[in-house]
Amino acid sequence: MSRGGATAITSTNQDDAGLEAIFCAEAISKIYTMGEVKVHALRGVDLELYGGELVVLLGASGSGKSTLLNILGGLDVPTSGSVRYRDHELSQYGQRELTRYRLDHVGFIFQFYNLIPSLTARENVALVTEISKNPMTPEDALALVDMQDRLDHFPAQLSGGEQQRVAVARAIAKRPEVLLCDEPTGALDVATGITVLEAIGKVNSEIGTTTVVITHNAVIGGMADRIITLADGSIVDVQRNDRKLQAHELVW
Repeated sequence: MSRGGATAITSTNQDDAGLEAIFCAEAISKIYTMGEVKVHALRGVDLELYGGELVVLLGASGSGKSTLLNILGGLDVPTSGSVRYRDHELSQYGQRELTRYRLDHVGFIFQFYNLIPSLTARENVALVTEISKNPMTPEDALALVDMQDRLDHFPAQLSGGEQQRVAVARAIAKRPEVLLCDEPTGALDVATGITVLEAIGKVNSEIGTTTVVITHNAVIGGMADRIITLADGSIVDVQRNDRKLQAHELVW
C-alpha cells in the first residue's frame, strides 16, 4: 500500500481542534435479535466526523462498517446511545423524520449501481433533482464526474465504471452535505475502481461534501483525511494521513 504517511491518533486529537464536528456519535450500540440469538453489530462506538473531510472506514466483513454507515445515514437507528447530525438528534427520530433527513442532507452510493434500466443517465439523475430543494442540473452533476458525453445513454450502453459514475452524479446532484459510500468499487476492476474513486475525491474537494467510504481494501485509505478501523463492532484504530493521495496514486 502507498499512503503518503499516516499518523496514529485517537478519535479526539489536537489535529481536529477548530474543526466543526457535524456528526457526533456517543456510545452507540446496535443489537440484532435473530430468534434466540443476539448479534452485537456495534459495541459502544464513539465517533466524530468533521465538515468537509473524507473518511475511510476499514474492516473485515462483519466488523460493523455497514451498520455504522446506515445509522449515520438514517437508514437504521442504534439500540442505545446517541447520534447527532448538527441539530438533528437522529437516534430519537421516527421514520418520517429520518426520511426527511435523508432527502435533505445525505447522498448514498452503494456497491451495485441501482440505476433504472429504462432511463438514460440524465433521467436517472433527474429522479433526485426533481425532488430536491436546491439541486444541480443533471447535466452539471454528470459533468462533475466526467460523464457529460454520455447523458442520453441507457445503463446497458455504459460500462460498470460509467454506471457507477452516474450513481455518484445521482447521489451528489441534490448537493448533499454528507456522501456515504458503501463499497463503491467492490464490483469493479482496479482501473475502473480508481476512476470512480477519482470522481468521489473530486466531489469531496470541489463541493466540500463530508464523505465516508467503507471498504475492506486498506489501499483506499491513502486518499482519506482519516482512516477509522473497526473490528467486532468497535473502533480499534484511527489514523490521520499526513498527505492525502489522489486516487490515481493509489498502488494496489
